[in-house]
Amino acid sequence: MTQDVKEIFGNRGGPGYAPPAPAALTAKVRTLAPSMTRSMQRVAEAVAGDPAGCAALTVTGLAELTGTSEATVVRTARLLGYPGYRDLRLALAGLAAQQQSGRAPALTTDIAVDDPIADVVAKLAYDEQQTLADTAAGLDTVQLGAAVAALVGARRTDVYGVGASGLVAQDLTQKLLRIGLMAHAHSDPHLAVTNAVQLRSGDVAIAITHSGSTGDVIEPLRAAFEHGATTIAITGRPGGPVTQYADHVLTTSISRESELRPAAMSSRTSQLLVVDCLFIGVAQRTYETAAPALAASYEALAHRHR
Repeated sequence: MTQDVKEIFGNRGGPGYAPPAPAALTAKVRTLAPSMTRSMQRVAEAVAGDPAGCAALTVTGLAELTGTSEATVVRTARLLGYPGYRDLRLALAGLAAQQQSGRAPALTTDIAVDDPIADVVAKLAYDEQQTLADTAAGLDTVQLGAAVAALVGARRTDVYGVGASGLVAQDLTQKLLRIGLMAHAHSDPHLAVTNAVQLRSGDVAIAITHSGSTGDVIEPLRAAFEHGATTIAITGRPGGPVTQYADHVLTTSISRESELRPAAMSSRTSQLLVVDCLFIGVAQRTYETAAPALAASYEALAHRHR
């Protein structure tokens, strides 16, 4: 093993460091794999596909199994959030133990054209549950807390999203408005940019994009960033272009797409979870004003439900 690999292999992180929990490993692989090199993807796919088998391997053994190098194995471990391969092996052992504890095997969620509707319901329900679990496991709560704090103190919040992400943007602004906060959702790219250039320090801009590369969302976020607003990106690609202009990044799970389940459909569930986490965090921090505002909105609409 080369000296540089030994140094990386032995680095166990700074004070207070805590590697990701075993349950977060599969979610991290799904989220980060698209941004990895092909050799790193082979390592990531191996550890996620057979945690028990890989936990029994040395760094050299895993490198040989995946046709890569020891350095690639260590770099992959670090990218997944572990200081070195020892820590990754511990996580793999923990994940293997969880999988062997009697939990039912995973369903195959590919939906066929001739599937009975009952199977469609079961497969979609399982996939939605897995997406939510993966997103929760991989969500950086430090970044989430910082985003909540920014929203609590914001003079105004603009949210950018197009297509399915635009619907999620509307959902967030509707929630914020109901607790008395000033929020606007923009799906028209021209209006988004013209509003973004009016933002200043003390304002917040949020971009929602599954791919992390949607130009109609990146452009207004960049304008808001350059004018001093606090910027937040909700994306499935933590290394995507949108993050260049984000003060805080909230990563959503990337579900496997299929012919009958496109990215827009699979990403929506995880985006809505992050949006709900933001809203609840803000409502908690502003409870004295949020609770009366919610009560007033319920009362105002009560006659429509009688």
